[in-house]
Amino acid sequence: MSAPNIETIVNLSKRRGFVFPASDIYGGLGSAWDYGSLGVELANNIKQNWWRWMVHERDDIEGIDSSIIQNRLVWKYCGHEETFNDMLTDCRNCKKRFRADKLVDSQCELKPSKHPGETDKCDLTEPRPFLTMLSTRLGAVADEEDYHSMAYLRPETAQGIFINFANMVTTTRRKLPFGIAQIGKAFRNEITPGNFILRTREFEQMEMEYFCHPEKAPEFFEMWVENYMDWLTGLGISKDNLYLYEVPDDDLAHYSDRTIDIMYRYFPEREDEDKQWDELMGIANRTDFDTKAHSKKVVDEEGNRTNPESTEDLSYHDPYTNKRFYPYVIEPAIGLNRTLLSVLMDAYTERETDKGNRVILKLSHELAPIKVAVLPLKKNKPEIVEMAKGIKKDLIKSMRTVYDDTAAIGKLYARQDEVGTPFCVTVDFDSLDDNTVTIRDRDTWEQERVSTDQLKNYLRERQD
Repeated sequence: MSAPNIETIVNLSKRRGFVFPASDIYGGLGSAWDYGSLGVELANNIKQNWWRWMVHERDDIEGIDSSIIQNRLVWKYCGHEETFNDMLTDCRNCKKRFRADKLVDSQCELKPSKHPGETDKCDLTEPRPFLTMLSTRLGAVADEEDYHSMAYLRPETAQGIFINFANMVTTTRRKLPFGIAQIGKAFRNEITPGNFILRTREFEQMEMEYFCHPEKAPEFFEMWVENYMDWLTGLGISKDNLYLYEVPDDDLAHYSDRTIDIMYRYFPEREDEDKQWDELMGIANRTDFDTKAHSKKVVDEEGNRTNPESTEDLSYHDPYTNKRFYPYVIEPAIGLNRTLLSVLMDAYTERETDKGNRVILKLSHELAPIKVAVLPLKKNKPEIVEMAKGIKKDLIKSMRTVYDDTAAIGKLYARQDEVGTPFCVTVDFDSLDDNTVTIRDRDTWEQERVSTDQLKNYLRERQD
């Protein structure tokens, strides 16, 4: 089973330290979240898994880490200043603002999507564009009217990759096809953020731009769709909770020739199945839009440079054909926040006991924030405590291990089940005599005695 709704994960996250509301002691801040001790470990494990899969295990991908704040001209010439908008509408009755295309998801008690035109229910203004890039001013005495003092917090990590394309070709000696990967924060001034960490103004992306010959782009597009479906299911996400959505031509981004969104069932409680899904990630064929947009040599039909302010040409010289062209780009872009939420929802399960249902978070061993919990059967027995702490000290060198003696053994097991710890190691009175410990499996609840000198190898072999 998976979580019955997002609210179940919200409650679990706050109770067990995965995610907290940001600025909570001051009343919070809409759609801002802090990751607690377990949340940051889970997030880091997902990022490490992605980086290893995307960069280390392939021979055609390089990594980069570009600046969050770029020259404003980056956003001018990629088209974001002009096109990075959501359609905004206001309700004259409740005084709230909504995304015109997301009325069905609104939290307004008047339910504007269900009562269009009924003035006693909702009275919406005509939709108008709203720039969703967050702006800032640079400089100690920045003038509000000074164009050059204005900058944006990046709304995506992709542009930092595109403007470094020539640098990467020169320094890595890469030949097409090859990709550039990046993990980093992005910011969007969402009109109606919500649904926990699903839609936030500050989020983290795991993005890769795959540069290729134009005629090969459709083939690589299909390849990356298939690759990502395999990667997501490898994280423990069920195929039943994923589906591919072909974005209609009318809804494509200004740079896209084709986009497929991988959707996740974030709202299983909704009766209408079509409304159970939201976007987990997108895979787009950006054509040569970006490599041309940032190039100094591209001209329009009248022979005028389309970007007179760039100092670089991002065309590629093919050493095999001796021809120069602007590479096409296939972009798989996935949000860390949404991935983490999907992983938590799919890992959530309950097991019936004589004391009620027990929550078990069946995270993969690789993603689990804690790999092993070492528990003393009696915390007031110094010999047991000393042995347990010694085992913890030995294991921590090779796997994330914690020591806990703050409750009875049954409650300690339940606590570790709920945070997804695959194994509990219990040190008891017999351990003092024969140097064996009890290993309890999270998923089966089966227990096995293992010698302490074989413990580390045993746990390594049991990893996924």
